[in-house]
Amino acid sequence: MQLAALKKAGCKTVFKDEVTGAHVKRPALTRCLKTLKTGDTLIVWKLDRLGRSLRDLIHMLDGFKQEGIKFRSLTEAIDTETPTGRAMWQMIGVLAELEWSLIVERTRAV
Repeated sequence: MQLAALKKAGCKTVFKDEVTGAHVKRPALTRCLKTLKTGDTLIVWKLDRLGRSLRDLIHMLDGFKQEGIKFRSLTEAIDTETPTGRAMWQMIGVLAELEWSLIVERTRAV
């Protein structure tokens, strides 16, 4: 289902890691990120296929923006080339910041 959605979205190259888990190395993702260049668009089926945490995703997408790499998530309908997609991404960033602040606050309260 995921591969079909990516092909339908126009993906020419698909990188696929076979292993799962939060602490597992992901060689296909590493290869994918190394091949991206200015003007490319990275398309993922779902955000959790790219990053293991919201903080990782924010960091990655900020890097993409600096490098001139576009981003689309098919499931969440995020496309950094559209005003709505950029706004959605900014809202996710705000939520990530809130999440981080709450974690810090709870840690200090212990």
